[in-house]
Amino acid sequence: MTDWTHHLMAALAVLFIGLSKAGFGGGLGMLTTPLCVMAFDAKTAIGVVLPLLCAGDVFSLYHYWGKWDRRNLRFLLPGVVIGVLCGVQLIDRFTGPQLNQAIGALAVAFVAFQVFKEWIFRAEGAFAPNHTLGVPCGIGTGITSTIAHGAGPVVSVFLIPQKLPKEAYVGTTVLIFTWVNWIKVPFFVVKNLITVPTLRISLLYLALVPIGVWLGVWLNRKFSEAQFIKLVYLFTFLAGVELMFHHELAKWLR
Repeated sequence: MTDWTHHLMAALAVLFIGLSKAGFGGGLGMLTTPLCVMAFDAKTAIGVVLPLLCAGDVFSLYHYWGKWDRRNLRFLLPGVVIGVLCGVQLIDRFTGPQLNQAIGALAVAFVAFQVFKEWIFRAEGAFAPNHTLGVPCGIGTGITSTIAHGAGPVVSVFLIPQKLPKEAYVGTTVLIFTWVNWIKVPFFVVKNLITVPTLRISLLYLALVPIGVWLGVWLNRKFSEAQFIKLVYLFTFLAGVELMFHHELAKWLR
């Protein structure tokens, strides 16, 4: 990869953080980690992305302040802490290619979930949140968020059946991921995933987060998301496949 494509992919990845935090593009934020992995190595990528996600959370909290269902934290956070602890241990056990494959698999799983979630949650009646489901969902959230910053589907499994109003659903998601991201920070520092060099890289791209938020707000007012989201899912799927197979798929198809 040439130097300019390296910077372009990283810049797009960070811009997507802002866009997704502004509520535009559905699962656009899921593209961030796969793109950063293509620009850097996997462990550097997840260390670079976390401070930028924390910065993006500030903008989301401001926009959705108080519009959440706080009780969900009580059910999810105990499992999240366990999941983050497990996740940082798993990262140490992965080689670089294995971590790429894990991140790619989560990206592909995310797209599959988005395609089939209406069928999955078509049962009638609202679900009352509880620790029985909250703890395992929290563990899954902690693990997938630690490995790939990609716990959206796991949190959705817990929130969607509650049939929250749209604004409360988005606000609750914002609140949960703000907590999840800040819980990860000390573990990432201890495990040397966030270091002085990764923070320098994060600072290099930091200004793109508020630019992405501003752009996302503007796009929300001007355009329909419907077709754009299909492209997001397509690119996320292709990025996931690339990380899983790293050109091997092209060889098999020859």
